[in-house]
Amino acid sequence: MDATLLHIQPAAPQPIYRQIAEQIRRLVAGGQLAVGDTLPSVREVAAAHAINPMTVSKAYSQLEAEGVLQRQRGKGMAVATQAAGSDTPAQRWTLIEPSLDAVARQARELELSPDEVIARLSQRMRQQ
Repeated sequence: MDATLLHIQPAAPQPIYRQIAEQIRRLVAGGQLAVGDTLPSVREVAAAHAINPMTVSKAYSQLEAEGVLQRQRGKGMAVATQAAGSDTPAQRWTLIEPSLDAVARQARELELSPDEVIARLSQRMRQQ
């Protein structure tokens, strides 16, 4: 995995360490990171995004405590064997539900129709 694949938004209300942790959880659950894949070092991620290394370390430590990552001596962090079970559809939906709830709430507040929101989401998904 390349450190630049992470999308960090410093101005977002969510702390940066949570942004990192959630993105890695999604990459593992979606199968884009497989068991044994190594992650970029704390220093690489910090340098690529101009953030404090302790922020990256906090995200990695949290994921290690959850069993998503495991520390490999001399190699850094890798996707843990236990993380392989996190790719069920129900678990993937659990990861995206909070974002869907936020979009639905914001769309209602802006009085946007569900059809318009779905069309825009479909368009965005095809662009990515």
